[in-house]
Amino acid sequence: LGNQHPNIVPYQVFAVADGHAVVAVGNDRQYRAFCEVIGRPDLATDARFGTNVDRIENRDALIDILTGVLAVIPKQQLVDGMEAAGVPGGPINTLPEVFDSDQVAARGMKISMPYPGAQGGSIPLIGNPIHFSRTPVTYRHAPPTCGQHTDEILEQFRLRAGLAPRPAD
Repeated sequence: LGNQHPNIVPYQVFAVADGHAVVAVGNDRQYRAFCEVIGRPDLATDARFGTNVDRIENRDALIDILTGVLAVIPKQQLVDGMEAAGVPGGPINTLPEVFDSDQVAARGMKISMPYPGAQGGSIPLIGNPIHFSRTPVTYRHAPPTCGQHTDEILEQFRLRAGLAPRPAD
């Protein structure tokens, strides 16, 4: 069933006009509200889809209809409508949408660090999601370049294995 729920319909990801959204209709009341949100109240009174049991039995037909209806609704319009109607669901954000979000900004989750060879001299990184009031996170080192610490790590293994240190070049 992919990302569909086996016992609840509709409960899955749908393509919308400008991306993707999750629709998680959990009961018959939510289904009726969802049908209003998408401008298809007739689907709530259609005998094939009136109850969740009916929707499971006629899953393919309903999903085909919903796929066409949702394909022309903008993501934020759908999400806002579902939220106002008490229908669970949400957007599936692209990475640019994630990093442009108020939540990422409020949590300080987008950081930049100096990096050798990077255009502009720094690279964007994901900040630590853990925030403690008395021990703030500090960022001391950018990610290593490929192979940057290989010699030091191999030397540590040599010493732990009881081998003599490698002679300096």
